[in-house]
Amino acid sequence: MRSSQSFAPIIASSAAILILGSLPGKRSLAEQQYYAQPRNAFWKIMGALFDAGPELPYAERTERLTRNAIALWDVVASAERPGSLDSAIVPSSVVVNNFHGLFETHAGIELVCFNGAKAAELYDRQVLPTLDGGFDHIRYERLPSTSPAHAAMRYEEKLERWSTVLAAASEAL
Repeated sequence: MRSSQSFAPIIASSAAILILGSLPGKRSLAEQQYYAQPRNAFWKIMGALFDAGPELPYAERTERLTRNAIALWDVVASAERPGSLDSAIVPSSVVVNNFHGLFETHAGIELVCFNGAKAAELYDRQVLPTLDGGFDHIRYERLPSTSPAHAAMRYEEKLERWSTVLAAASEAL
């Protein structure tokens, strides 16, 4: 089984909000873009909140997020995973990204939002215990997964939850 690799973070020096996924899926890896699966609601939600919708070129979408102090990354740097489902990530193969380094370099990050339960679980289990007290100012929010696999929640409910957290955080900046 081949290992899947995460992308570099999309981040500007002004970043205050970090949105974390678990690990890019097959479509994202093929296109080298975060949330490239067309049925994933991420860019539709970003369009509603920050005018960074899927109708725009990828570079423009990511630029609009960074202009709004939002960064994107994944918890996992690499792992074995057949397919694209988070449930298929082989736990023993997980290597997490260097969050200590990211938070030191981007000290303005105040809020970390997890795109789904798996990203939050991996971070809580494998990243949080490695961070020292220098990052106690960071708040955490688990948001509903934008993945089409998370069909238990309607798009409108996902948008409402994402909007509540990100709008309040953006206004506080």
